[in-house]
Amino acid sequence: MLRYTLLRILGAIPTLLLVIALAFLMVHAAPGGPFADDRAVSPEVEANLRAAYHLDDPLPQQFLRYVAGLVRGDLGPSIRYPDRTVSELIGTAFPYSLQLGALAIALALLVGVGAGTLAALRQNSSLDRIVTGLSMTGISIPVFVVAPVLVLLFAVKLQWLPAGWSGASGAGKYVLPVITLALPQLAYIARLTRASMIDVLGRDFIRTARAQGLGTATVVRVHALKPAMLPVLSYLGPAIAAILTGSVVVEEVFGIPGLGQFFVRGALNRDYTLVLGIVVFYASLIVALNLVVDILYGVIDPRVRYR
Repeated sequence: MLRYTLLRILGAIPTLLLVIALAFLMVHAAPGGPFADDRAVSPEVEANLRAAYHLDDPLPQQFLRYVAGLVRGDLGPSIRYPDRTVSELIGTAFPYSLQLGALAIALALLVGVGAGTLAALRQNSSLDRIVTGLSMTGISIPVFVVAPVLVLLFAVKLQWLPAGWSGASGAGKYVLPVITLALPQLAYIARLTRASMIDVLGRDFIRTARAQGLGTATVVRVHALKPAMLPVLSYLGPAIAAILTGSVVVEEVFGIPGLGQFFVRGALNRDYTLVLGIVVFYASLIVALNLVVDILYGVIDPRVRYR
């Protein structure tokens, strides 16, 4: 198991370095600059500002300096928030994004696994068709369409829930953003669970368990659920990553003070260090989550470790 884990960690390092290099090049290739705004800045002042942030150095030298800072755990200073570092901004905003993402993935797992299991147990029934149809709908509609529709229906028309976080209190402010984030992943998890459960329920060891007189609930809970969850477990890494990165749009729509707002503002203001810091942070989180999923997959299915 230790060798399997070390190999996965070593394989994640080049991926992370490639993401950092591509993000660095794309940010610096974007037109404009952090000081090219509406304010009239003289060429001398702009040259001094670029020198202060080492933006006048050759691009390879800037990249090596940035990577050296990352190795030390330093994401650099924010250009648009000069009194705060990028690490401080991420530390302030990420708990909101993490809370939102954790609630969304918990909802997606709870409802998705339950709906997929019921659909598999009643294959080709009306319930199965309803779950399949709703899953396809949830996959097809993007979050930036779902969010305004939910706000219009439940906040404006029915006035059951607050439209955003501004001035809202209590658990009600979480409902719409959490549902918006969870819907696409809930749909994927329901379809994966249904397909995997149908496959597992047709295997020999399930027929043996049924022949021993075990009830359907016991067969599913004790024998079928664990092997049926392997595809869902494999999908959890990308699903959590999609929820965390998808929260960028949702946070902006609902006015949540998470990383999404800082990312959008940093991109609009060409705050190189802030945008890069958030991209690197998200990339590291995604790589770590996929690494955890790979390790858990090896724990649940020992055959993976010996391939």
